[in-house]
Amino acid sequence: MAHLRIVLVEPQSAGNVGAAARVMKNFGFHELWIVGEHPSLEPQAGWWASGADDVLARAHFASTLHAAIAEAQTAVATTSARGRTTPLDFDPQQLAHAFGKLSEEDVLALVFGREDSGLTREEITLCQRTAGIPTNDAFPTMNLAQAVGIFCYQLSRIVPVPSQRERPTAALMERLHERVESLLLEAGFLHQNNPDRIYDDIRSIVARADLDAREATILLGMIHQMEWKIRQ
Repeated sequence: MAHLRIVLVEPQSAGNVGAAARVMKNFGFHELWIVGEHPSLEPQAGWWASGADDVLARAHFASTLHAAIAEAQTAVATTSARGRTTPLDFDPQQLAHAFGKLSEEDVLALVFGREDSGLTREEITLCQRTAGIPTNDAFPTMNLAQAVGIFCYQLSRIVPVPSQRERPTAALMERLHERVESLLLEAGFLHQNNPDRIYDDIRSIVARADLDAREATILLGMIHQMEWKIRQ
C-alpha cells in the first residue's frame, strides 16, 4: 500500500494532535507532519496519544505546507463543501479507492486545517485535489482528530490495486502551474489584477486529468518552448 502522510496545518490544540496520532496508529498509519505554528505538545498531546507516543516522537515539522507536501505524489486538502463554488473531488470512500491505485512507493499527503478556520484558499490551491466528509448541513464542521479518524478508517480498509503509472510529485505539479499561469498572464489570457479567479478553475481541470510524471514533464517542455518562441 502507498504511504499515507497526515498533515496538520497550524493545529491549535495539543490534545487534538495527540488524539490524531492515536487514531492514526489505530488504523496502521504512522507518518504525521505538523506545519507552522502550534502549541507546546507535551504533556497534553502525550496524554491524548495514549500509546501512540511513537507517532508523536517521529512527527515531522515544516514551516510551510509546500515543504510538507513537496515530495508527495498526491496532496489532498480536506475541507467543508459549505460555501464552495466547485464540488469536492472525493468523500472518504472515494479517496480510499483512489489511494488503492497508488504504488507502494507513492505518498498521499492528506492535509487538515486549523480547528477554527480550516485551510486558506492558498493552502487548498497548493493541493491537487479536495476531499470532505458528508455531514449534517445544520452542523457540518467536525473535530479535527475525529475527521482524521474517519479518513484513516476508510483508507485502511481498501485493498490495493496499484497502477503502473509513475505519479508526479506535488512540487513538479506546482512548478507546472507556476509556468502555465505565468505564460497565460504574458499572453493576456489571465488578468493581472486577479489571475486566480480563472486559474483556480484551470487547476481543477488539470487535477481531473490525473497526469502521470511523464505527461507533466511533456507539458513543462511545451510551456518552455512556447515561452522561448514568444520571446523571439
